[in-house]
Amino acid sequence: MQTTICFDFGNTRLKCAVFHGRDFKEEVVLDNAEPDTIQELVNRLRPDNAILSSVINHPPEIEAVLAAGSRFHKLGHTSQLPFTTPVGKPETIGADRLAICAASVDLFPGRHNLAIGLGTCITYNFINQAHEFLGGSISPGMNMRFRAMHEQTALLPLIKAEYGFPLVGYDTKTNILSGVILGMAREIDGIIDDYARKYGNFNVLLTGGDMGFFVPHLKNKIFADPNLIYKGLYAISEFNNR
Repeated sequence: MQTTICFDFGNTRLKCAVFHGRDFKEEVVLDNAEPDTIQELVNRLRPDNAILSSVINHPPEIEAVLAAGSRFHKLGHTSQLPFTTPVGKPETIGADRLAICAASVDLFPGRHNLAIGLGTCITYNFINQAHEFLGGSISPGMNMRFRAMHEQTALLPLIKAEYGFPLVGYDTKTNILSGVILGMAREIDGIIDDYARKYGNFNVLLTGGDMGFFVPHLKNKIFADPNLIYKGLYAISEFNNR
């Protein structure tokens, strides 16, 4: 059974997932993206395939390390994808969005899919039943909103997300928690409703590090999977290694 490592270098964390065949086995959080760190991982796991999705300026030497130790693919706008991108400037589509779209097509082929990523930003990604990524929208993520409220005011504190806050906040902290998290939940539900009016029956997929804070507050039916980006990277790796 082949081993595939799917690297996801985001603005907040450096991490990767290990697959045996199509089965997700584990997530590894990396302290850094230095060549020695990647080489140690390759030596330990001995992957057959590796794919890198990066939205940061990572050391270019790690690509040579991965290419020497596996069938390596760097995700980008020239990658072969299981969907088409009939949008203006497809080269500007973020690697994380490409991965989410690939996972949607792989899990629910021949269907309209709205894939929502909850990370540094919220990305809404719509792939129609013809497997065309038509675009979507981007808005500020949860921690970005917390920081903006703190940095753009004189007195509001910097708040970290918590569970179990009330609808009616009783102090500054709970007011901010209610406003940011419930406000985002209503935004997500509202956009889903707009897509439903336009496209009718479709799947909604939700992923991202902040997913857990919002799932309890959404009224729409969703398919929530914290490993959706990894599964999309695996699908793209397989598509390019056929």
